[in-house]
Parts: sequence; structure tokens; C-alpha cells
Amino acid sequence: MTSTSVRRVAVSIAVVTALAGAAACSSPESSGGSGKDDRAGREGGAAVGPLAALRLAEKSTSSADSARVKSTTTMGTMMSMAADGALDWSDGYTGTMTIEYTGGTMADQMRQMGTTTMEARYLPDAYYARMGDTFADQAGGKHWIKYDYDALAEAAGGSGAYMKDQMQNTTPNQSVKLLLASGDVKKVGEETVRGEKTTHYSGTVEVADLAEKNSDLTEKQLADLKKQLQRAQITTETIDIWVNDRDLLVKKVEKGEMTSGTMSQTAYYSDYGVKVSTQTPPAGDTVDFTELLGKQPAV
Repeated sequence: MTSTSVRRVAVSIAVVTALAGAAACSSPESSGGSGKDDRAGREGGAAVGPLAALRLAEKSTSSADSARVKSTTTMGTMMSMAADGALDWSDGYTGTMTIEYTGGTMADQMRQMGTTTMEARYLPDAYYARMGDTFADQAGGKHWIKYDYDALAEAAGGSGAYMKDQMQNTTPNQSVKLLLASGDVKKVGEETVRGEKTTHYSGTVEVADLAEKNSDLTEKQLADLKKQLQRAQITTETIDIWVNDRDLLVKKVEKGEMTSGTMSQTAYYSDYGVKVSTQTPPAGDTVDFTELLGKQPAV
């Protein structure tokens, strides 16, 4: 394995580790309204429309503070992966996820590192990815890669700035908020998900427009992000969500098309309010990803 391989994997992980956490990604700010009237109407026996039901789900899920998350993600030929862990958004974004790469070029790259599974730790200012011994042999004996959000935003342009914005302002109700922002939502029906009774909602969103509505990016950063989305040919996403009788998100499915193929993600949420404790990895066993990017290819 060469230093070039180390750099390539470091860049790839910057994308996919964030995606694993983004199974629960969005701004914690409310989408508008108190939700009290919606809830009172339902408790009084009145019919609740899809938008009113989603406002309740957005608020209840956002205020739950933490949850266990289990997800699968596919991005065309680039990668497929499974993630499992717990996330807390009560004060910044923290949590730990175990990520297994199950296919695509990313899995091939990870096999060169001697493992297709890694641990990801999310902290308010950065996230960390733990690699195997083969990687450590090429990284000065260090197993952890640190991705500082500010440095990531600077290195990746508009998409990096958007990633930073979303990763630092996260709750597991992104899909609910996206549907609310789009206005294109319908009730599909009542369904059982993992033994739990839920209501299924579905809709379509414009990715670039919602990035503008759902972030604090500057005009230049938004323009950069839209160009990158256009190059990847990511225009629309279909979103399906399932909400239980406590107005909590239980499942979400997002699907879209990109140049490398279909992008899809399915996530399940459970154990809301679970205690989450995440520690910063030892400094002596950690290398910054900017340091890896600066390495020259082996000769």
C-alpha cells in the first residue's frame, strides 16, 4: 500500500463517514409553529392532515435529544455500507457508529487497509474514523483519522461547507423537515415497521433548493454546492418516512440518481432518549486528515 492509497482512503472516508451520521442529519431549528394546535386537534378526535402530522413529528423527534440509529447506504458504484450506533443532538452532535463497507470501490480500498469495518466518533467540532493496523503502518503508527469540520469545509468547497453546517446542527428529523419544506407530501397509509404501528408519508424534494432553505451557507458556498450537485447530476430525491403514535420518526428511505448510479439510504430509529457518551480518541494515536492529504506519493 502506498501513501497515495492512504490519501485516497482519507478523502473517501471524509464523505462516507459523514453520510453515516447524516442518516440523522438536519438543523435543530423548528420548521415553524408551536405544534400545540396540531396535537390538540388530533387528541380531540379531529382529522390531522399530512403537513400538520409532519410538524408534530418534526418537533417530537427534534426534542427527543438522542436515539439509536441503524442504516444502510448505497451510492452507485462508489460504495455500499451499513452503520449501527447511537447519536445525541441535545448539545451539538455526538455519538459513535460502527460502519461496515459491504461493496463498491470504497470497500475495495478498505480491504487494502486490512479491514472493511471501522468505528466513527462524532463530536461537536470534528469526527474521527478508526482504521486498522495496516493503515497505521502507513500513518506513523496512528489508527485514528481526525476530520476537523472547519478544515473539511475549507478543503472541499461548497459541499464541505454544507457538510460542516449539517454535521454541527443535527437532529434525526432531516427527512421530515425536507418534506415540510418541499410542500410535496402525501399520506400513503398505516403500516407496521419492526412490530410498531406507524403512518407512512412520501414526497419528492429538489436537492439544491432545499440545501439553500436548510442551511446557513453563504451565497458563494451555495453556488459552489449547486455546481457540484449538477456535476453529479443529483437533482431530486424521493423521501419516505414512517412515524409512530408518539410522533417519532421510526424509519426513513431516501432515493435519488447520480452520475455513478442510484443513491439510496434506509435508516431505522429506536430507543429515543438513550444515554450517549463519546470520548475524543487519544491524541497520540490520531492523525489529522489534512496531514495525510499533504503526504507525497511513495516512490
